[in-house]
Amino acid sequence: MSNSEFRILVLLVFLTMQASGAAAGLARPNCVETCGNVSIPFPFGIGAGCFLDPWYEIVCQNRSVPILNKIGLRVLNISLPNYREFVDGMISVSLPLIYSSASCGGEGLGARVNFNGSQFVFSQTENVFTSVGCNAQTIVNSTESAVVGCRSKCAGSNADIGPYSACFGRDQCCQTTLSFNLQGFDVDFQEEREPQGCKYAFLADRSWFLRSNVTGLYDLSLNDTVPVVLEWGISNKTDYELKLIQQGYGSGYLDPFGCSRYSLYGSYTSEMPIIQCYCRWGYRGNPYLTEGCQGVGAAFGALVLCLVLWRLYKYVKKRREIKLKEKHFKRNGGLLLKSELSSPEGNVEKSKLFNSKDLEKATDNFNDDRILGQGGQGTVYKGMLTDGKIVAIKKSKVIDEGKVEQFINEVLILSQINHRNVVKLLGCCLETEVPLLVYEFIPNGTLYQYLHDPNQEFHVSWDTRLRIATEIAGALFYLHSSASIPIYHRDIKSTNILLDEKYRAKVADFGTSKSVSLDQTHVTTLVQGTFGYLDPEYFQSSQFTDKSDVYSFGVVLAELLTGQKPISSLREQEGRSLATYFIISMEENRLFDIVDAQILKEGKMEEIASVANLAKRCLNLNGRK
Repeated sequence: MSNSEFRILVLLVFLTMQASGAAAGLARPNCVETCGNVSIPFPFGIGAGCFLDPWYEIVCQNRSVPILNKIGLRVLNISLPNYREFVDGMISVSLPLIYSSASCGGEGLGARVNFNGSQFVFSQTENVFTSVGCNAQTIVNSTESAVVGCRSKCAGSNADIGPYSACFGRDQCCQTTLSFNLQGFDVDFQEEREPQGCKYAFLADRSWFLRSNVTGLYDLSLNDTVPVVLEWGISNKTDYELKLIQQGYGSGYLDPFGCSRYSLYGSYTSEMPIIQCYCRWGYRGNPYLTEGCQGVGAAFGALVLCLVLWRLYKYVKKRREIKLKEKHFKRNGGLLLKSELSSPEGNVEKSKLFNSKDLEKATDNFNDDRILGQGGQGTVYKGMLTDGKIVAIKKSKVIDEGKVEQFINEVLILSQINHRNVVKLLGCCLETEVPLLVYEFIPNGTLYQYLHDPNQEFHVSWDTRLRIATEIAGALFYLHSSASIPIYHRDIKSTNILLDEKYRAKVADFGTSKSVSLDQTHVTTLVQGTFGYLDPEYFQSSQFTDKSDVYSFGVVLAELLTGQKPISSLREQEGRSLATYFIISMEENRLFDIVDAQILKEGKMEEIASVANLAKRCLNLNGRK
């Protein structure tokens, strides 16, 4: 079902509801039904006479913030029991975080919540207890004397509590479930060794971990509260409960399952006997109000069924998307990358894992209008992140699963490159079918465009060409000699030299790059590169060395000197390759016949000759000379 079909369905539901008469309200007559964007159904209520008893009183602060008055917690959502969806009555509230005072520089913030005497219990199925911190054992003391706890260790350098984290006790994070019918608890932190850093403990809605951006201790420090789910019902000791049972079928209640006395978790015990009511099939409204369930007819029932099926479809689709993202994340080496980043040697600040939805939004779903360029390694899109930063997003081709470890290793290495003349890799996204690499955006296009496109308005002067050549040489020297691990670029060419806002050179596109150990002199690979820039010695031996990058740099120098393309059908057969044409011209003493006419006007003959001799040395067919 498409979005347009869904809108039509919603319109039909609305018209059917109008035809069936005014819907019954969820609150008592003459009572406020909402506070902010939260609906307040009876037995909850705002104001005298609008709630069942003080436990259900809601105070609407500033006309927008609902507070459960007797408990003092902010209400995020209230849901009535739903027979068709097998959902109990639930209320979502904001519960304070608990942190250890000894390590956090304060007195400690704690939640000593006690619901004894009420019909509220913490939902065991919807919540999970989480403890975050280094080398701590967290004990949960229940007001019913039940005790649970968990232990977190310092296996990683940073706590990992994101949507894809295991949180099994390693990486400074552990989780456990609480007991049935829990109505209150407090927390006791027990240090296993010397205190190490701040520690947090909290009970939270399981779905919050997927919705929030919290991934570690720093993110937790920015939050005072987390959402938690309570289950609720009506006490079996009230006169109101007897009135509900007496109404029976006549007002649309579902008997014997609705409005009947049973334990919250389905067993007939005296611990938590409550009443929960459901509207019969074909009825809608609030089953806790007299005549609160109203029939809406068969047509509405069919439409409700469509809505339920639509929600089921969306739920299944969302679950499939989540599973698919997890599958892609694992296949593309995400677990390996996270392991490297969380290790003591990892550098989290230098590499970021981006969310696929953020990158889809940044590129308008990878709209063709956002394409900056295409090549053998993938397509590059222009995008704008949520913080307004402009980036270049490279959609790589499918990587070989056997080379995942190599790919992740290259990402880690390239993310640590920090040179003013090398395009910075900001991070990657591994949730998609093909990996997405996020680079800093370089606004002024490629060197190739300015040398070979006659429509370009900017004139590349001799001084500018000299500076660009110097910047490229400096970047290659850094990659070959000064980086933490030597890196061979393997595709140096004018289309991979970008120019920033000040027309400074930036070496880009490391799609075919290889890192080598310090004692290696070459790497043996399948021949890859661009015709016209390819080192003949590498082409023959399949052994790529730093001299192979130097050869490609020599071709770029020849382009800067002559303004001619690396391959041209306009030249004679022997000289179609610019490298060959340039060397022959040098050997025949015809250098100044092929140099760009504009360069001859601006440059000194000695400078031009020096750069030409350097280019000739770079283009030497024997890389050892």
